[in-house]
Amino acid sequence: MKSVQVLLAFALLALASTFASASEPSPLQDICVATNNLKDGVFVNGKFCKDPKLAKPEDFYYSGLDKAGDTGNRLGFVVTPVNVEQIPGLNTLGISAVRVDYAPYGQNPPHTHPRATEILTVLEGTLYVGFVTSNQLNNTLIAKVLNKGDVFVFPIGMVHFQFNIGKTNAVAIAALSSQNPGVITIANSVFGADPAINPDFLARAFQLDVKVVKSLQKKFWMNSN
Repeated sequence: MKSVQVLLAFALLALASTFASASEPSPLQDICVATNNLKDGVFVNGKFCKDPKLAKPEDFYYSGLDKAGDTGNRLGFVVTPVNVEQIPGLNTLGISAVRVDYAPYGQNPPHTHPRATEILTVLEGTLYVGFVTSNQLNNTLIAKVLNKGDVFVFPIGMVHFQFNIGKTNAVAIAALSSQNPGVITIANSVFGADPAINPDFLARAFQLDVKVVKSLQKKFWMNSN
C-alpha cells in the first residue's frame, strides 16, 4: 500500500511539473486565424530565423534615436520605434524600445500595448503620465508628474498616457517587454474603425448624443506608432 502511495505521489508531481512548464508563447501579431490548409499559412508567431553563422553586427544595430521626431501634428507627439522590424536580431528576445518626442503640451493619448509592459524614462522636460487599472480594481487612475531622469512603469495591457505639461519640448525613451508590443490607441480604435462601428451603439455605450459620435467618426485619427 505504501509503495502505491509513493508511486501516486510521483505521478502527481510529474503531472504538476508538466502543467507548470506548459505555456503558450506570447502572441506577436494582432490576429492569427488557424487554418488546416498549409498553402494558406502565411503568418508565424514571430519571424523565421536565418542561419546563426550568417549573423552580422548590423542585425543587432540601429542608429537614429538621437534625432528628434516630427511633432507637427494635432496631438503634438511622435513615436520612433526600435522593434524587430528595425533590429532583426531582436527576434525571440522579447524586448524593444521607442523614443517619444512631445511638443509643448503635446500628448500621447490613451492607448494600450497588448503584448508588453513598458518602462519609460524622461530624458528632457516634464510629463504627466499614468495608467488606469482594470474593472476588477475599479478603474483606478495611477498617475504622477515626471521630471528629467524619472522612471515610470505601465503594466501590460493597461490603458495609459503621457502629457507634456511644460512649455518646452520633452523627450522620453521607453523599453517594452516584447519584440512586437503592438499599440491600440483608444480613440482611433473606437471612432476610427474601418468599417465604422454603428454610431447608435457608440452613442449609448459612451452616453453621448449620436451627432457627437458621428462628428468624432468623421475626424482624422492619426497613427503615430
